[in-house]
Amino acid sequence: MALNLLSDPWIPVVRGKSTVTIRPDQIEEPGVARLAWPRPDLNLACLELLIGLVSMADPPTDRVDWRSRLVNPDTGRLRGALEAFAPHFELTGDGPRFLQDLEVFEETAKTADINPVDMLYIDSAGNSTALKNADLMVKRRRYTSLSPAEAAMALYTLQAFAPSGGSGNRTSMRGGGPMTTLVRPIDYDHAAYPLWRLVFANVLPGIPLAAGDAETALPWLRPTRTSKLESEITTPDDSHPLEAFFGMPRRLRLVFENDRVTGVVQRPYGTNYGGWYDHPLTPYYRRREEDPEWLPVHPRPGRLSYRNWLGTTLESAAQGKGIRRTARTIRECRNVGSHAPDFEVMAGGWAMDNMKPMDFSVHVYPGFPGLDEDGESRVHQLVDAANTASGALRKALKYAGKLDGASARADETFFGETEGEFEASVRRITAGEQEVEEKWHGTLRGHAVGIFDERTLGGLAERDIAKVEKQLAARRNLQIALARQVREKLCLPILAKGEKRK
Repeated sequence: MALNLLSDPWIPVVRGKSTVTIRPDQIEEPGVARLAWPRPDLNLACLELLIGLVSMADPPTDRVDWRSRLVNPDTGRLRGALEAFAPHFELTGDGPRFLQDLEVFEETAKTADINPVDMLYIDSAGNSTALKNADLMVKRRRYTSLSPAEAAMALYTLQAFAPSGGSGNRTSMRGGGPMTTLVRPIDYDHAAYPLWRLVFANVLPGIPLAAGDAETALPWLRPTRTSKLESEITTPDDSHPLEAFFGMPRRLRLVFENDRVTGVVQRPYGTNYGGWYDHPLTPYYRRREEDPEWLPVHPRPGRLSYRNWLGTTLESAAQGKGIRRTARTIRECRNVGSHAPDFEVMAGGWAMDNMKPMDFSVHVYPGFPGLDEDGESRVHQLVDAANTASGALRKALKYAGKLDGASARADETFFGETEGEFEASVRRITAGEQEVEEKWHGTLRGHAVGIFDERTLGGLAERDIAKVEKQLAARRNLQIALARQVREKLCLPILAKGEKRK
């Protein structure tokens, strides 16, 4: 079965009360609510693909055009823009194939060299893992074959998020398992076009790619720039910026049988990307301000707390200015000024331990679009104060002999319990309120002492007096730290002993 990714319907979406398949251009149509792939990593990768396609064929010309089309898409416009690129997006056939090596090496591959289609999924067991029966957290041979649509989406996901894959198998241009952050407009007034708004909100203003220049941006149209030597690195200077959405670190060819994809052949030493320090959808960091190299942020297992995800939302709210940089799409959305939509930030990706997938997650956080520079500085203080309070709590529990087992998760509990009030505090700062810091200090004090008491003070009458005295001393030290160091972080006056807060 032939599949053209631009002219054939192949993307599953929820429309009304049904799941249907659409062409990429049909995201402009009303009622297309959300993607409906059976796996969350495919949904996130498909959003990246759609953003890349619109960026390639029909980006907004400027911020005014961006705002206008975000609210009122021109149904049918995207189809005409994508039409000229359709010949370059075939999944099968004798010519160039979407995201597959130009060399037809599957035709001469030995049976032993044909991998199961499972290898297209990041959480599948590799050959070495399967042979050692070490696939406890990853799976083997879940699928004997895939439909062309499933294979196309899995192929894109692997190329976009490619982790370490053994000798010569390159990672994605953002490293293995990068974090993706997307602007997600809050649809109060324009619910008719939710998928379009989610995609187009993350398309940067630019100039459409000329169809005649497709080879410069789509690497499957040209021989692979191989990388057997470590010095063979492909930088942004060697390609078109749009390759950020269409990178090909892996040399792959799909094997078809009876209109299904039944195997994958891989060759080592694909494109070795380096120096891509500003992918439009990924936040970056550096260890020190003087470091020239920016590194892509990678997700951690589990849910991020507000102390972690602020670096993906507000640059100056990270630990010091100049070491965190939010994704370019988020920066651009903020720069629209008063015309910016109220938005949230969708952050997700694979948490990896080198070649080992740990967790895939997608979370949505407030975007705080109305904050000015002074407001961001105040938010920075809120986070610093919370980190200081959490550190004091952890130190007190350790001194009291309770930093083990469930108590070791005190940080997670503390940030989880205070997250709702943190978001409310940021909104009050956005509204110009001035008493936010004092209220936030009260929140931190109440939760830190409450968590300490819950973990230490139960059954005091039945304990050795020396242990009780040590726990009470730890509690006093915690209260002192909360009254001094935490207030200093919030630029609040230190109260004299016995002095009451106003």
